Amino acid sequence: MKKLYEGKTKNVLLDEETGIVHLLFKDSATGENGVFDPGSNSVGGSVEGKGKIGLKVSNYFFELMEKNGIPTHYLGGDVDQGLMKVRNLTVPRLEFVCRYFTAGSMCRRFDLEEGLVFDPPYTEVTLKSDEQGDPLISERICLMKGILSEGQYDEALDITLRVGEVLRKELATLNLTLIDFKIEVGYDENGKIYVADEITPDIWRVRDENGNIPNQIDCAKLILEKLGMN
Repeated sequence: MKKLYEGKTKNVLLDEETGIVHLLFKDSATGENGVFDPGSNSVGGSVEGKGKIGLKVSNYFFELMEKNGIPTHYLGGDVDQGLMKVRNLTVPRLEFVCRYFTAGSMCRRFDLEEGLVFDPPYTEVTLKSDEQGDPLISERICLMKGILSEGQYDEALDITLRVGEVLRKELATLNLTLIDFKIEVGYDENGKIYVADEITPDIWRVRDENGNIPNQIDCAKLILEKLGMN
């Protein structure tokens, strides 16, 4: 397969014979100084088997989104090969963030204490750029830069909130409280928006029943155990 893009935790591959696009889930994890953190912009290390575990989790949650009428790029996953088959979409370098509690970078940016409740949920959009520190970006700038077309910014935020509703309820059944999460979106030739990338502990923070915030490695294993999928 031809590598179209290499990311921190996944590669985008094109099967040149069939034209089908796949995501390869890697064993690398974001973090710093050996401490894993889904909010980090750097690779903190590698854990054997992480990619396949993440793919199992992502398969489960993408299928759950589809059952709830949320359009996604997911077309199936092959856990043995660590590959997810996806729709061939244009994926802008944006992240759509939804927060239920203050945490992480938001507390540092705005000098807020951890754990304050957002009701309704707080949403924001960031430009994926390690060099620029993933700055916040408005609809107007997205339109000026040609990243999105008219209406897609709000459509993507609406889908983000819908993903959050499903995700929050499902994680609650596993005794996990969703703190915040981020998704990526893509759009087809007609401009229709789909949830893209992945839906795993690499994109969210949760609090367990003991008040602890597990890292993405431990959280993925915990979810598979609770779902009876390990």
